Amino acid sequence: MMKWFQRLLPHEDKFFDLFESHSKILVEGAQALQNVLQGGDDAARFCRVVIDKENEADEVTRQVMLSVRRTFITPFDRSDIQALIQSMDDAIDQMNQTVKTIMLFEVRKFDPLMRDMAALAVDAAALTAKAVPLLREIATNASAINSFAENMTLLEDRSDQMHDEGLRDLFHRHGNSDPMAFIVGSRIYEHLEKVLDRFEDVANQVNGIVIEHL
Repeated sequence: MMKWFQRLLPHEDKFFDLFESHSKILVEGAQALQNVLQGGDDAARFCRVVIDKENEADEVTRQVMLSVRRTFITPFDRSDIQALIQSMDDAIDQMNQTVKTIMLFEVRKFDPLMRDMAALAVDAAALTAKAVPLLREIATNASAINSFAENMTLLEDRSDQMHDEGLRDLFHRHGNSDPMAFIVGSRIYEHLEKVLDRFEDVANQVNGIVIEHL
């Protein structure tokens, strides 16, 4: 009864603006990560872009958390707001972990499957940026949001497959001859796979909000 009553009250829309700002940063971070995986001399510069985007995302997340405490009527449950922005922030954090590994080991050449996984991250970020504004009208957009979650699951499944294929290829090429190359490569694959995992978490959080509000 209380939730139904709260939906009738005017609420603060700044949360939607903040979610959308964060989702745009996710797109920019994923595009920079994709550029990192192209390799070459520009890789270090794009690593820096990912790190900067992660800092921008942290600031948006901080604003959301602060607003949750200060706002009387929120568009949906406070715990859902916090869980959603945290899942979004986890995605950019994982991109940041990926580039930190690349910078630590000074990697400048990347396997084709690594580049393909980075492309999946760009697709996942784009899906997220399209889905987040739909939360302004949950009932109207429920079907589209459900499709978002389904499409994200497909991307994450493909990422899992690429991860396994990449590790198998690394082992065949470096397992005995160059153990360090195998270790570093496997860490990059692991981080890239976790980027898609975190985006799937975002989709699950969004889907959960829809279920709760219908």
